[in-house]
Amino acid sequence: MTKKMIQFENINKSFGKLQVLKDISVSFEQGQSVAILGPNGSGKTTLIKTLLGMVVPDSGSIFFERQSIKNAFLYRNQIGYMPQIGHYPPNLKIRQLIDMMIDIRNSKENNIELDEELIDEFKLKTVESKPLGTLSGGTTQKVSAALAFLFNPKVLILDEPTAGLDPLSSEILKAKILKEKQNGKLILITSHIMSDLEELASHIMYLQDGKLQFFKELEFLKIEFCEERLNKIIALIMQKKTKIYT
Repeated sequence: MTKKMIQFENINKSFGKLQVLKDISVSFEQGQSVAILGPNGSGKTTLIKTLLGMVVPDSGSIFFERQSIKNAFLYRNQIGYMPQIGHYPPNLKIRQLIDMMIDIRNSKENNIELDEELIDEFKLKTVESKPLGTLSGGTTQKVSAALAFLFNPKVLILDEPTAGLDPLSSEILKAKILKEKQNGKLILITSHIMSDLEELASHIMYLQDGKLQFFKELEFLKIEFCEERLNKIIALIMQKKTKIYT
């Protein structure tokens, strides 16, 4: 039996007069790999930030393993977050950053089993003495990915994870994502690279104008639209929504 990991209940959020989230209700279970899709300005980033505690909803509730996250923070230890662009202290070296994060999380004292597979696969130890400010965009992405997986979290939030990676590194990361999905992790992904999502996603969540349009299994969408390619399915959906509004 799968376990419910995250639940959004009637989430609303406005910035001034602009309402960016409109009564969002959806739940995610362990072992799912969910692609969160929608046009620019649809509310994807804001929704993720409400889960991370970076944005407080105007109304509604969010639950992590059936416990409300309101005024809570320990649940964040169970989330690994990979931002689209990692911003790190430029003079800090890669090894210093990793050690600092381990120290902040008190990993040794809390007996957290570190997952250094990506550190090894990306060969980050060979460049660990380099200052973060001197790294290429691709290497910075590798560092962000390694940190997201390092503490063996139950939930992974990956924002454009393969952007900027070379083909080999991209395949390494995708293999790791699929491996952790098989291990029962919940994976939430935002990406504009539809071919990656075809490989990685089991479910598609589609937002438009701050509203949840649907949350469905990818295989069901393929049957519904008689189409195998995700980019074509999304194009058909966007065309359909455009016709509704015009």
